[in-house]
Amino acid sequence: MIIHVDMDAFFASVEQLDNPNIFGKPVIVGGTSNRGVVAASSYEARKFGVYSAMPIFQARQKCPQGIFISPRGYRYKEVSIQVMSVLLSFTPVIQQVSIDEAFMDVAGCEAMFGTPHEIGMKIKQKIKDEIHLTCSVGIAPLKFLAKIASDMDKPDGLTYIAPDEVAAFIKTLPVKKISGVGKQTAGNLGKMGIVTLGDVSRYAREKLVARLGKYGNRLYELASGIDRSEVNIQQPVKSISTEETLAADIADKARLKKYLLKHSEDVGRQLRKKGRKARTVTLKIKHSDFKQATRQTKMPCYTFSSEKIYQAAVDLLEAYPLRKPVRLIGVGASDLDDKKQAVQMDLFSGTDDGVEKWEKLDTAVDAIAEKFGKGAITKAGLTGYE
Repeated sequence: MIIHVDMDAFFASVEQLDNPNIFGKPVIVGGTSNRGVVAASSYEARKFGVYSAMPIFQARQKCPQGIFISPRGYRYKEVSIQVMSVLLSFTPVIQQVSIDEAFMDVAGCEAMFGTPHEIGMKIKQKIKDEIHLTCSVGIAPLKFLAKIASDMDKPDGLTYIAPDEVAAFIKTLPVKKISGVGKQTAGNLGKMGIVTLGDVSRYAREKLVARLGKYGNRLYELASGIDRSEVNIQQPVKSISTEETLAADIADKARLKKYLLKHSEDVGRQLRKKGRKARTVTLKIKHSDFKQATRQTKMPCYTFSSEKIYQAAVDLLEAYPLRKPVRLIGVGASDLDDKKQAVQMDLFSGTDDGVEKWEKLDTAVDAIAEKFGKGAITKAGLTGYE
């Protein structure tokens, strides 16, 4: 059996935990500026129709009495570590899929902790006792069903799908509940007469693959009660990115480059910290009308140099036709190499070791920042950064 644990309104709940004065009140995490977006909302705020990814200005309209708070990433990470520590006390086979959710394979744990249902109850109680937060738990023989089950009785719920209940559950399960089925896919499936997973059985596997590609094959297997995905203990980092909503819309590429420099520095620093190199750089732009655009380029070789990432991002910006002001800008790095890099090289070494000068310089800057603080050394281009 597989258990999926999902913390309830995690960011907002942590804020209420740390500040009892706002407990039970509509808390909206995402910032105090109208230009941001909602990162999380408490269940009290959700009663007013405020949900994640909603623009802050819209959240204010729906819930003017809401308490708006800027995110505290470091604090959420601290609590997340505590949560995962609780889960590890039940089984070592854990796959953390985000800061506030994880899958657990509890096969073989029954002798120590009881039935899967009893384990789920004990997990909920231990998180409540030790961390003073609530979570929702889904338990099922299949991984995709455990994920769906955890969302069925929120907040503070537990849904258990027994092996002999799987077939009946699948038959009536709306396809829009399945991970990977977005609005467009759901629309295409609707045109085929597929509204529930049970409807999939009317089609041969070959026809589904012809219409939906590889996902058609997965859909056919899920409808047949087959889920080949397992609880993977370690998930490799596939990309690193950072972005921000600007204080005011900007239509000047020269000013936007300053933000690209800042975010390229952040992405490069994260790559070096993880000992990884990237080859693909992505520029993300969201315009004043909320329309989004992304552009990618592949660099000649793998690198963790902030300067190289910045130059690639600048080239993408220069080639982009900027016809409308920009409200959000970001930089991402993907296509990461598999080999972990040793980044503690000597800046003044005469040997190359496959590391070019910008990488050595960035590594030296990281070392200075680590010892004396992030603000101890700053690139001239970031002086006066807004």
